[in-house]
Amino acid sequence: MKVVIFAGGLGTRISEETDTRPKPMVEIGGKPILWHIMKIYSHYGFSDFIICLGYKGYVIKEYFMNYFLHNSDISIDLGNNKMEVLGTKSDNFKVTLVDTGLQTKTAGRLQQVEKYIGQEDFMLTYGDGVCDIDLNELLKFHKENNKTATVTAVSMASRFGGMELDENAHVRAFKEKSKDESKWINGGFFVLKPGVFEYLKGDMTDTMWEDQPLENITKANELAAYKHKGFWKAMDALRDKMELEELWKTNNAAWKVW
Repeated sequence: MKVVIFAGGLGTRISEETDTRPKPMVEIGGKPILWHIMKIYSHYGFSDFIICLGYKGYVIKEYFMNYFLHNSDISIDLGNNKMEVLGTKSDNFKVTLVDTGLQTKTAGRLQQVEKYIGQEDFMLTYGDGVCDIDLNELLKFHKENNKTATVTAVSMASRFGGMELDENAHVRAFKEKSKDESKWINGGFFVLKPGVFEYLKGDMTDTMWEDQPLENITKANELAAYKHKGFWKAMDALRDKMELEELWKTNNAAWKVW
């Protein structure tokens, strides 16, 4: 099963990191967040990736062109211009890199990679979000519900702590950054049938996947939501990058399932 990853956005809300590289290449623990996402998928046996490129896509191309070399021990004989690979820690990824346009929005990017997907179900996610989702359970849920699309729904987390007070202004309960399970948001990590491309007809260059296509899929009663109650984090701003970095450094990276 193929995995499509959106990796072409401008990343304007984390411009401190994206002046010289696309957001999926911003590093957590010395590795691009894109690598972390791919490691989650490959842990469950999904290692065939299609990456939708846009802003500074050449950086991602160069990263994977040199990936095997950078993750190997090598011996170089400069006099004879020979190189020998002594051992490698490279991952068993198959990566298809597709230029989908600098300004193209997400629906247009997905539309452009249809020819590389074939007639099987496939997965789709964003190149800036990690979680500890069990992808096998997600896939099982998708098959059981037999909908065109399955989205992973995550609880909306509060940025601030909450307090429960009594009539005398005494604190009865204190919760730090609680989750509101009455509000579910799009967490990415989709599973899609190839029939989804019926909702991507015409020029989709200026259309967001999250707008007209998903709205129409919903109206057709063809969207199921898999509720994920574990860890999930999107790297929208520098603050998020710093939080993820701290989790990695302190060995609390819940998304590190490999």
